[in-house]
Amino acid sequence: MVTEVLEHLAPGRGGLFVDCTVGYGGHTRALLDAGASRVIGLDRDQDALAQAGTALAPYGTRVELVHGDYRQLEDVLSLRGVARVDGLLADLGVSSMQLDAPGRGFSFRRDEPLDMRMDRTAGPTAAEAIQGADERTLADVIYEFGEERFARRIARAIVEAGKGEPVATTGRLADIVRRASPRKGYSRIDPATRTFQAIRIWVNRELDGLDAFLARAVRRLAPGGRMAVITFHSLEDRIVKHTFRALQAAGEIGLTVRTKRPVVPSEAEIERNPRARSAKLRAVEVAG
Repeated sequence: MVTEVLEHLAPGRGGLFVDCTVGYGGHTRALLDAGASRVIGLDRDQDALAQAGTALAPYGTRVELVHGDYRQLEDVLSLRGVARVDGLLADLGVSSMQLDAPGRGFSFRRDEPLDMRMDRTAGPTAAEAIQGADERTLADVIYEFGEERFARRIARAIVEAGKGEPVATTGRLADIVRRASPRKGYSRIDPATRTFQAIRIWVNRELDGLDAFLARAVRRLAPGGRMAVITFHSLEDRIVKHTFRALQAAGEIGLTVRTKRPVVPSEAEIERNPRARSAKLRAVEVAG
């Protein structure tokens, strides 16, 4: 959603912007080309940072890449003596390149080690997290983060399978979920999709502290500064919507919600990238 991001962040004003989830550098490149003076790009995926570094090298000192979680934004800015920024972007969730990259364990389209960590330098893998979880915890994760109605059955099947041999690969987990799902006939999505999504969100703590991050982030905006957030999951979008509305209602920092309804991708973009179909963008602005 590059066009929509540029429309709401208006980098033509110049100034310092932060791409809180720089990924492979696409949005950062667009911000710089559209007039941003400088961009600090954060990401917890070192593989993504390495590729972003190559892609953004022509911009020289206009870009600084930092290995870190977006929830560390305040520390990153404080260490650099930055009090306020002119724009913030957070493109949440897993990227298409992460899903497609072999060896990461995000997708069940390949049989490989069940990792799923965005930051492979920290935290347990998905396989380790599953092995250490009881049935109730796993069922709650699958139900809450995957909105999977067969969560109890699936969790029971995963725990039972793990008693014999740890569930260590994407292929084995997908097979367990499919067998435990009492679906019949054609389904638009693979029965394993929601469970894989839920476990990924759980392992990466994708919703933990999201509301607190948003509240702290907008307070770092300079007068006239803007923030845009792209979500791919209904739970993420709900948190963003309610947090932005609450901050606007509080009136403490003169925040205005620019998007009364979430901005969604155009049909042309969805045709180019079907995974974009669930994307929603919300944006806010601090009074100038």
